Amino acid sequence: MMTAFETIQAETVPTDNENNFPAEGRLQEGLNQEITIHGSVHKIRKMSGFSFLILRTSDRLIQCVLDTGKCRVEGSLKEEACIRARALVVEEPRSKTGWELHLTEIEVLSAPEEEMPVVINGKGIDASLETLLDYRPLTLRNEKQRAIFKIQEGLCRGFRAFLEKEEFTEVHTPKIVYQGAEGGANIFRLDYFGKDAYLAQSPQFYKQMMVGVNERVFEIGPVFRAEKHDTARHLNEYTSVDFEMGYISSFRDICRMEAAMIKSSLAWLQSHYEKELALLKVRIPEAGSIPSIRFHEAKELIASRYNRPLCEKNDFEPEEEKLLCEIVKKETGSDFVFVTHYPSAKRPFYAMEDEENPEVTLSFDLLFRGLEVTTGGQRIHDFRQQLAKMERMGMDPSLFESYLWIHKAGMPPHGGLGLGLERFTARLLELENVRQAALFPRDIHRVMP
Repeated sequence: MMTAFETIQAETVPTDNENNFPAEGRLQEGLNQEITIHGSVHKIRKMSGFSFLILRTSDRLIQCVLDTGKCRVEGSLKEEACIRARALVVEEPRSKTGWELHLTEIEVLSAPEEEMPVVINGKGIDASLETLLDYRPLTLRNEKQRAIFKIQEGLCRGFRAFLEKEEFTEVHTPKIVYQGAEGGANIFRLDYFGKDAYLAQSPQFYKQMMVGVNERVFEIGPVFRAEKHDTARHLNEYTSVDFEMGYISSFRDICRMEAAMIKSSLAWLQSHYEKELALLKVRIPEAGSIPSIRFHEAKELIASRYNRPLCEKNDFEPEEEKLLCEIVKKETGSDFVFVTHYPSAKRPFYAMEDEENPEVTLSFDLLFRGLEVTTGGQRIHDFRQQLAKMERMGMDPSLFESYLWIHKAGMPPHGGLGLGLERFTARLLELENVRQAALFPRDIHRVMP
């Protein structure tokens, strides 16, 4: 006896909302047509004899007119109810779209059990950051909150489109590792079947390995830092946009590639996310030409311009990053600045040192509107040079045996970078706290929701 299998065909499942609305500039083509639509009831405003129902779909808010005398309603209709409806497209010059929907039939698919703990259907959300994050699954439904992450999606799409065009191969590296790329105490330890393992601080070792395979690679994925910082600029899990490329002539090749990537991704945003950019009043920066300054020169410039003492010799204080960007903006008009030749004392063991001055590395940070968003540079590709530096730093090379294989086997001159997606998004949108640009942020206090 044969088993009676049900057959499921491979085909796309269209949404009710596809191709229902008049195209921009061609309003007449959709007028007076009855359509089917679904979404959530964002707001109900009762008027004299009728109500305005604002429907929230996956990508927009739509003004609907509800006349209970002309519309059949099945179920309990309230704000945040999920509905499927029939409606007539009617011209309305006072609407932002030039049209509105006159509802003729509503089926309530589900209704909320209780009142919302925070008001989400205003222009913004009048609540503290902690409240915003505590109720994240709900507050993300707000139009402006949702737009933040649509723009972040657009950045990733733009980065990917650019890197694929430049013949980078996308890779997916392990997030459970035997050794941390950065070393030190800022690493999450875990019990891996009775052995010590760690959450990856960076895909650094693996993307270098893959340069020997594909020459140019990139990854967009999570990284973990066990830093006990409680500031507006730190997260303990964030999304890193990494790329690595071989056969470079100088670390400046990496800088040029990043500038081109950012320029291309911002253009992508302007082409595909115009509505979200307008909603959040985003100032798109120019990235075609980015000024560059050496680290020690930048420190001296800040000290002299603002009459500040030189305290931390090997790194910037957060305030110094802001002050440097103010100087650069005033003198060049750029919202970006590359800071190059960071001290060897503050860079990892794989950073290549400058032949002319071994006290500094062929590395850089990119600052954007007062905040470091990228760290990158040229890596050591010669085995003996890498081994010597590790021994000079008191490291045990035997712990990095698989990493050193690539150097023994021959590697081209190469380098790359890691860009913090949440930081970049926060500075692009000029948000005060990087947590506002993290979908479900993880910091020293927060592991929920």
